[in-house]
Amino acid sequence: MLVLLAGALSATAAAQGRATAGESPFFEELPTVLSASRLPQVLHEAPGAVTILDRDFIRATGYRDVARLLRLVPGMQIGQERGHGQWVTYHGLGSDFPTEIQVLIDGRSVYAPSSFGGVDWSGLALTVDEIERIEVVRGTNSNAFGANAFLGVINIITRHSQQDRGSRGQVNLGNHGIADVQAVWSGGSDDLGVRISAVQTRDNGFSGVNDSRHSQVLSLRSDYRLDARNELTLRAGYNKGERGQGYPDSIFDNNAVRTMGSADYSLHLTWRHTAGEDEEWLASLYHNRESGTDNWQANGAANGRQFLNVPLSRSGTNTRSNAELQHRFALNPQARLVWGLEARQDESDALPLFASGNPPPHELYRAFSNLDWRLTPAWQLNLGALVEKNGAAATQFIPRAFVNWQASATNTFRAGYSRAWQQRNLFEVYGDVRAYDPKGAPGALPIAWPYAPNPNLRIPHVDTIELGYLGRFPSMDATLDVRVFNERISDFVIRRRTSAPGPLASDALPLPISQFTNLDSAVELRGIEYQLRTRPWSGGELLLSHTLIDRRMKDEEIRERTSPYSASLTWLQSYPAGWTSTASLLRMGQLAGGYGYVPGCETTSKPYTTLDLRIARAFRFEGRKAEVALNGINLGGPHQEIADRSEQCLPAHRGKPVNPASSMVWMSIAIEL
Repeated sequence: MLVLLAGALSATAAAQGRATAGESPFFEELPTVLSASRLPQVLHEAPGAVTILDRDFIRATGYRDVARLLRLVPGMQIGQERGHGQWVTYHGLGSDFPTEIQVLIDGRSVYAPSSFGGVDWSGLALTVDEIERIEVVRGTNSNAFGANAFLGVINIITRHSQQDRGSRGQVNLGNHGIADVQAVWSGGSDDLGVRISAVQTRDNGFSGVNDSRHSQVLSLRSDYRLDARNELTLRAGYNKGERGQGYPDSIFDNNAVRTMGSADYSLHLTWRHTAGEDEEWLASLYHNRESGTDNWQANGAANGRQFLNVPLSRSGTNTRSNAELQHRFALNPQARLVWGLEARQDESDALPLFASGNPPPHELYRAFSNLDWRLTPAWQLNLGALVEKNGAAATQFIPRAFVNWQASATNTFRAGYSRAWQQRNLFEVYGDVRAYDPKGAPGALPIAWPYAPNPNLRIPHVDTIELGYLGRFPSMDATLDVRVFNERISDFVIRRRTSAPGPLASDALPLPISQFTNLDSAVELRGIEYQLRTRPWSGGELLLSHTLIDRRMKDEEIRERTSPYSASLTWLQSYPAGWTSTASLLRMGQLAGGYGYVPGCETTSKPYTTLDLRIARAFRFEGRKAEVALNGINLGGPHQEIADRSEQCLPAHRGKPVNPASSMVWMSIAIEL
């Protein structure tokens, strides 16, 4: 396929000549990315495919949530089981709490390996307004950011506090109880910048689903220039919220209607020392703390016994402390190197999830290095390696090699191989969830045991081979990025039924006992994805993303956890007198997100197409910049994105989605104060 693409472009390449990047002002317009190798690289030099969502694009969408922005990135498969619940994956496959992609905020990992793992997108101590850009590395990047960059990296980069000084306020009001208030202040001196952002978010979620949310976020960033070569950056964030959970008719009330509370905070300190034009030291310390309160009671009858007011809980607290040192420098005019060390400790205090006792603190140590070597003006080599000691697991070596060929000033081809290992979260290894009859005698056997631990769980690994193309077409003001991939995963983790240990008979339990185990066959994904960005007329911009995946695996349940196709088309348009509009058409194929362990029942959400719209007008009010906008999402009609399988499989809901996504419309008013 890539050979055919090369042939189709050969005439264009010949006409445009064989100029190198240094001779082409057109290539100077390409953005510089930081997330592919930890080295600043112009996009055509990066070892892999990278999508960038910049500040202007993010603001033009009007989205209230970071995760919805990612639907516009090729390969991303995202869905919502409820209004505040985001299932974010690259190429699907994720569990109920996906762990296959690393998520960073200014280099700080917000992926939580403790408890259930994954990323709590509604609990991020971050506001959309403070994002400078989002870089999405599409494909394995573990050699740069460790085991959890298994299939890719999402790096959210916030705006420097010296930019956009002043104050700004915004209000969102709409249907489904949407009522958001935001205030931002930024100030300081020549050497000191401070930005404080405060946001309150409130809505009632999807119609007919108990998924309301009410959250408050406070975020601070401060940058202090000590001298011409040294800068300190402090980031702090706090997110407190309440969210509706559960369904009124869940079996045995195993997922009863309730309200959970969360409180998350982070503290991140960075020192940057610029030793020279091509040399920099970076030291980073951060601490994350996530806590949740989620308690309810179950009631039901099974095996001739009735159970009343059985206490169930998912409450717990997880902490992470991390230290990192990084050094990048030029070996010579043609080669640059970055190396670094990182140490981390994760702890989980969640006895409802670990009935046999909280797991021991989880320690991680890693050393990494990446080399960017321009062999000739047209050929570039990227080599990377990471050595990681992850808890009790054996030390892992993670390599990557990429070759980029700049065929002409506007055409670059790349080919690469990488291997990655995936960190297992503590719950998959030590998770031990039991329910006891509150009237039972001390030492009584559990009446339900939905999760049993598996200390013998093996670590999955993926081998990725990919080919890519990045082309610029000046006559159309267009950029085309293509990725052809083969991702083969061994020891993929699944949830399966198991026998009850000890004296407890499995048939005495009202629900089957399960544990996480390794699939005995490989999971292989082959496909192509591309992104076309063009400005075909004055004031207009189009962004097209499309992904096709051939799912090769023996297990049908795993197969359905990846959609065979997804696509999005976004049109941004500027008009006279300050008017702008944004329209995004989103298409997703059939998908069964998460593991949703329900023996004897399989449910897959049907393909759907939906539409997001925004129209806005910028103006001045008493000399101050202001904007009024009308926003809408899910305007393509009711559709189901991710099903709660145990709920969807109840006889009353067969053939009818229990949680269709609702259309949401709101008015936003923003003004500089």
